[in-house]
Amino acid sequence: MSNHPLALLATTADVLARPDADERLLNDVERERADRFRRQADRDDFLAAHLLVRFCAATHLGIDPADVAFGQHCPGCDRTGHGRPLLTDRPGTHLSLSHTGGIIAAAAGPVPIGVDVEHLGPRTNDPASLSHVLSPAEAELVAKHPDPTRAFLRQWVRKEALIKLGLATLDSLPDLDLSALPLDPPLQHRHGDLHYLEVTTDQVVFTAAATLQPALGTL
Repeated sequence: MSNHPLALLATTADVLARPDADERLLNDVERERADRFRRQADRDDFLAAHLLVRFCAATHLGIDPADVAFGQHCPGCDRTGHGRPLLTDRPGTHLSLSHTGGIIAAAAGPVPIGVDVEHLGPRTNDPASLSHVLSPAEAELVAKHPDPTRAFLRQWVRKEALIKLGLATLDSLPDLDLSALPLDPPLQHRHGDLHYLEVTTDQVVFTAAATLQPALGTL
């Protein structure tokens, strides 16, 4: 077992092209959810994300992906089958996953971790929309940035990652002020009690945030 959290970023196509990407690794509930998607692309993203989080957990734990006891639990309704990902037999191992239009992110580690990824494309960053997500200080920084769309998405994926960590909710986003964090961050950096791994490409903006213990690793 690794002492370091692992965060993985991949395309749906790359994940599904792996020789071990067998949807039979998913449990009955996951396969039933996958079959509800009307668009094949959405189904593929779901499958790839749920496979990738297994590969991540298997690498972290040093076990076979078939032995990853994946489950989900929703704190809001206290039901299983959806919500926060977890390992049913290893409560000390933490998971997270995200997917958006052919891009997949997943993470596993011995500390709480959250990941989020979004496509970098045209968006309308009007003041009304920003006020639902950003603090006033963040909105000012985004407006002054040379690329406001990229700057907005950087804060958005950070906040989504913190939601998955249980440190924020959608309703609390405007009150969560991350203006002290750089909008053009290095690959790895720390702030407060959290360690960040952040990637920006021509296509996506990605954030993994973990509680500040071992440094994040990547595959």
